[in-house]
Amino acid sequence: MKRVGAVINAMIEYYSGDIKRINHFMKVYGFAKAIGEMENLEETTQEILEVTAAVHDIGIKVSEEKYHSSAGHYQQIEGPAVAEKMLTALGYEKELIDRVCYLIAHHHTYSNMDGLDYQILVEADFLVNLNEDKVSAEGIKKVKENIFKTKTGLSFLNNCFGE
Repeated sequence: MKRVGAVINAMIEYYSGDIKRINHFMKVYGFAKAIGEMENLEETTQEILEVTAAVHDIGIKVSEEKYHSSAGHYQQIEGPAVAEKMLTALGYEKELIDRVCYLIAHHHTYSNMDGLDYQILVEADFLVNLNEDKVSAEGIKKVKENIFKTKTGLSFLNNCFGE
């Protein structure tokens, strides 16, 4: 397993001067790493999860330039190519890059989540977004019922937002 610090460093350089975006991906990374460890992911899946969490919103910059929007569907379109270039330059293998790019291309799609890496990434992103977007108690309840599946993710959600 490579150290994800190089990916985080590259992302901080990529989003230089944009502390909001940097803080967001760092928080998602922290939740994803912890949930993955608590759910006992195997090493390769944990690495994919951590790398993806760090780069999951890499498509925002291009989306804002190209579409004047950071909407999730634009991120899913634009993010994989930027991530592939960055991760290739950092020496990651094609198999890992392909899965990371798949997850980026689907991280705002909440059906057919085909692995624990996908599920945990979505849960971690929601843990951060629910707070950042100041979602109502009713909205949080709906997300809990419809999205969260892991024992650790549910525990984090309950402890962060009250149960």
